Amino acid sequence: MIDFPILTLLVFTPAVGALAVALIAKRQLEMVKLVALLTSVFTAALSLWVLFAFDSSNPDFQFTSKHSWIEPWGISWNLGIDGISLFLVVLTGVLFPLVIAGIDPHHNHKQYLSWLLLLQAGVMGSFISLDLFLFFIFFEIVLVPMYFLIGGWGYEGRVYAATKFFLYTMFGSAFMLVGIIATAVLAKAGPDGGVTFDVVAIAESSNIGVSTGRWLFASFAIAFAVKVPLFPLHTWLPDAHTQAPTGGSVILAGVLLKMGTYGLLRFGVYLFPEASVWARPVLLTLAVIGILWGAIAATMQKDLKRVVAYSSVAHLGFIVLGTFALTSSAITGGVLQNISHGISTGALFILVGMIYERRHTREISQLKGLQKVAPVFAAAFTIVMLSSIGVPGLNGFVGEFMVLIGSFPTARWWVVVAASGVILAALYLLWAYQRVFHTEPDDANKDFAELKWREGMVLLPFIAVIVFTGIYPKPMLDRIEPSVNKLMEHVSTKTGGDWVDPIPAHSEGEHEGDEPATEDADTEEGEG
Repeated sequence: MIDFPILTLLVFTPAVGALAVALIAKRQLEMVKLVALLTSVFTAALSLWVLFAFDSSNPDFQFTSKHSWIEPWGISWNLGIDGISLFLVVLTGVLFPLVIAGIDPHHNHKQYLSWLLLLQAGVMGSFISLDLFLFFIFFEIVLVPMYFLIGGWGYEGRVYAATKFFLYTMFGSAFMLVGIIATAVLAKAGPDGGVTFDVVAIAESSNIGVSTGRWLFASFAIAFAVKVPLFPLHTWLPDAHTQAPTGGSVILAGVLLKMGTYGLLRFGVYLFPEASVWARPVLLTLAVIGILWGAIAATMQKDLKRVVAYSSVAHLGFIVLGTFALTSSAITGGVLQNISHGISTGALFILVGMIYERRHTREISQLKGLQKVAPVFAAAFTIVMLSSIGVPGLNGFVGEFMVLIGSFPTARWWVVVAASGVILAALYLLWAYQRVFHTEPDDANKDFAELKWREGMVLLPFIAVIVFTGIYPKPMLDRIEPSVNKLMEHVSTKTGGDWVDPIPAHSEGEHEGDEPATEDADTEEGEG
């Protein structure tokens, strides 16, 4: 769209900032903090510029930048952004400066901030890569800083949690690496039928057979299912969230988990439409099990942070449900829910971290009556909690509602079961809130400090987006829907599937003269 390499800057700015912070002498603590903050703020400004310059009527990749890198292998520095990845890039850009400015790691600031900026570069690169090999590099880069952030600044079981996180993700990545190489070779989508890792070229190729495509899809799906994480590969997440420092938990929930849901859509559905249709009953079932299991497990937790951690398993199940319902409304809702979950759950982890800073415990049984002594803090927690539950008027409702209503025509029985997860979400969050904030405070909680102005400034952007998106989601939907519609047209063309509905549910004049979805949609899903 433009010649200015804005997306390249989005990757290199935090990477160079991480190097600069690492080279500054440890005794110059204020300089370390200033360089890290300015780097992250500049990256946020770049991401916001991309948001406002983005053409909402254009469904294609924008701000593209492609330069040959390893020419004999068809590998290139290939970047681009569309409506599906746009808000994930903006969320990545904005979330990191809030974490850097508002959360104190208490020790080893230099190493902490350097790892955090490198993590931002890796996540940003993952969301804008249009070359499979380049994506894999960024996908793996993310592992290293997150491992050290959990292991170096976490709590008592941090080493175990960090190792478990690393091994689980590496296990999935091994499958994906084989799948990436095989896909590039078998697709023969390069010039003169050569090898290329270009995502768009591979997606348009017709050289991969049905059976082969299903095996390749499985190799990608395993890696992304671990990253989401999807049941039953989710067991690393509660440990990682619980043991990670507050900043690590915010980033993990806010953007790292989205690499899994984004990957399933961008590299699963887009590259292997027929295999996605074929595999959808399994993935829909695992998503629904995750919704219920996450909610039930959250209800049983004694640690407030583990309640929020298990809630992520449930919320991400809704996103996977929307993705593999394979209707435009459901996928649009899933993309929107990606952002809503990142904001709401990120804010919840910040609030839980503030509770731990004041009380040095997260045990629900040790907390009571906080509303009486800190009403403003309780009000902020209430808004964020209601957003996570999915109360109308807040951001969590819009995406969840679109996922459920959009999934019903093609996945009705899964939707019926998944809808109970909405009720369970209200149960475990409201019950936790009642025990922590209601009743009379005891001696240990009567001096609980009220929300400080600096903490309020960190939470204010979260709450503003929660309310604005819940009341007026149109600006986001206008940018997401064209790219989702184009993806659905691609899936329909590749599969010959008349059951795929590319029209968004809330578009004006939609479905005029269209036949309603039939009950046969579920029985024909494996045919391509």
